[in-house]
Formats: sequence, structure tokens, C-alpha cells
Amino acid sequence: MSTLLLVLVATAALCAGFAAIYAVARRMDNYGIVDIAWSYAFGALALFYAFFAQGWAPRRFLIGAIALLWSLRLGTHLTIRVIGHHPEEDGRYQEMRRRWAAHFASKMFIFFQQQAVSVVILGLPFLLIARNPATQFHPLEIIGSVLWLVAILGESTADSQLKTFKKNPAHKGTVCDVGLWAYSRHPNYFFEWCIWVAYFVFACASPWGCLSLICPAAMLYLLLRVTGIPMTEEQSLRSRGDAYRAYQKRVSAFIPWFPKKS
Repeated sequence: MSTLLLVLVATAALCAGFAAIYAVARRMDNYGIVDIAWSYAFGALALFYAFFAQGWAPRRFLIGAIALLWSLRLGTHLTIRVIGHHPEEDGRYQEMRRRWAAHFASKMFIFFQQQAVSVVILGLPFLLIARNPATQFHPLEIIGSVLWLVAILGESTADSQLKTFKKNPAHKGTVCDVGLWAYSRHPNYFFEWCIWVAYFVFACASPWGCLSLICPAAMLYLLLRVTGIPMTEEQSLRSRGDAYRAYQKRVSAFIPWFPKKS
């Protein structure tokens, strides 16, 4: 299957899939499930490229496997969180309801389609890697795989620490500042970004792999300026007020670093 056909088929399938998820979200009246769909979609896309691209098979299935593992871990984590809070919707989507009140249904449908397209764009490293015909692994691919492993362990640890903190009734209304959360206000986002850096490093061993720099760059922009930290911190300030303001002054926003002394 040609590269163009791979991309066209993937885009069409994802747009159709996200349209179906939109219908489910409307029926549930909970649009937070788009995060679940977005996460799982990367695993499906990576496997699609692994099976139908024309590169060296061991490389194709290695990138397919690590992308699938990351996708399943993140998607399952979000499924437990979203379904566990249902029918209460994530604060980010509650805010979208307020901002888009006049044309909410149409704008949210477009938002879901944008998520589908973003999966194809951000999945560029998977495509470039799966097309690579070289019949041995490059040192950059090994480095990328090791970085991926460190990053997914870091993200999993951050998610586990936050989940454990929230389970304690004594912590209700307080700010999680233990473990990795003592060094970064968003360690999960930081390690998520590191995963995308790992995919870029892995892809740099493939022809045109440097083009995938757009993926960690775009993810960094989204996390720092759009749907990541800004929306999450707005919600935290609404729910935790001065306690979170104090946390903001003390702890690094993104890159883990030693906290400032109070």
C-alpha cells in the first residue's frame, strides 16, 4: 500500500470513528470520552502502519508494539478516570460547554474531528519508522526505545501517585504535592512529552525522520499553551483556590525541579 493511500485510509477511518464516538458522547452527555478515544486511536494507527507499510518487519512491529503499549496504558487510565466520575464531566469540557453555549453541538463535533486529524499528524513518526527499509536497528532507535521506557515508567508513576493521593479522604480539597508532584505540578504531562521526544529520536534513524520533530513540538505547545496545563490549572484554581496558588509559587510547572522554599 502506498504512503499516500495509507494516510488517506487512516484519516478516513479515524474521522468516521471519532464521529461515532461523538454520537456516543452525546448520548452519555459526557464529552470527556474523547480523551479515551484519542489515546486508544494511536495504538490502532501504529498497528495499521505496522501491518500495511513496506519497511523492515522487525522495526515495524517494534514501533507498533511500543506505541500500542503506551496507547493502552494511557487509554485505560483515562477510561477508569472518566467512567469512574461519570456522569460528572471533566472540568475542561464543562468549561467548553460554557464557552460554546450558543453553538455547542456543532463546535464539539468539529472538535472531535480535529482530534481525529491530530492523531494522523502526530502519528507521523509511526509512519516514517514503518516505511524504513534498513535491515538492522540504528543506535538512535535503541536510544529512542530506552527513552520511551523511562518516560512511560515516569508517567505511570505520576498517575499512580496522584490516584493514591486522591483515594485518601483526608486529602479531599488539598493539593497533591508528594512524590513526583513535589517537583513538577504536571509530571504526567512532562513524561507524556518525553514519550513524544522518544518517538522523534526513534524516527530520526529513518528517511525524512527529522520531519517528525513537529510532533514533540506540537505536543509541547498543546501541553503548555492550550489544552494541557492552562485548562488543568484553571480548574485546579477554581477547586482549590489559595492552596493551589501557593503550590504554583513553590513548584515548577512542567520540568521536574527542586521546589522553592516556602
